[in-house]
Amino acid sequence: MPLTEIIQRIQDEETRVGRAPGSTKLVAVSKVQPLDRVVAVLEEGHRRFGENKVQEAAGKWPELRDRFPGVELHLIGPLQTNKARQAMELFDVIETVDRPKLAKTIARLADELGHCPRLFVQVNTGEEDQKAGVLPADVDGFLAECRDLGLTIEGLMCIPPVDEEPSLHFALLAKIAARNGIAELSMGMSSDFERAVAQGATYVRVGSAIFGERDYD
Repeated sequence: MPLTEIIQRIQDEETRVGRAPGSTKLVAVSKVQPLDRVVAVLEEGHRRFGENKVQEAAGKWPELRDRFPGVELHLIGPLQTNKARQAMELFDVIETVDRPKLAKTIARLADELGHCPRLFVQVNTGEEDQKAGVLPADVDGFLAECRDLGLTIEGLMCIPPVDEEPSLHFALLAKIAARNGIAELSMGMSSDFERAVAQGATYVRVGSAIFGERDYD
């Protein structure tokens, strides 16, 4: 699906639910995508991208950033503490802060490096054992912990269970954010981004609908 069509669908949904035009930003998820597909989207003028793995991003984005100024890079996959320094030097936004040890590492490195990416907390809205993220009941306490460390948490992020209605999870994330004074919501992917817009997403993460299906071979 062309990039322009995705953007139009986001704008149409904003209009339908009475949100301000442009209040939902598109993160093009470029993980495991061939370089030529990523370059094609960059050449169309898009500059906001999401990657799952620090190593993969480190292998392609420094060079692409030289060619295409103004890129905003989001880490949307789990972050190991031993990769935190590299992630903080590479990414503009880390969407997957999800445990005290990682928060403490980021706070320490922010002091050392003199800068910190924008930070989102990942919430495991479906309380799935195999999925990363803070449990909904623990989010308020974790946010307080992050603030005590001197970290500014700008947003919350979630990945709903594949077999449940995503709108319920988007609504839950929005409720947690509102109660904690959090402005940004990263939610919604290729199959459900319009429902996320309807629930107040400020970022939607769309990959295969823009780039085509990924080739994991």
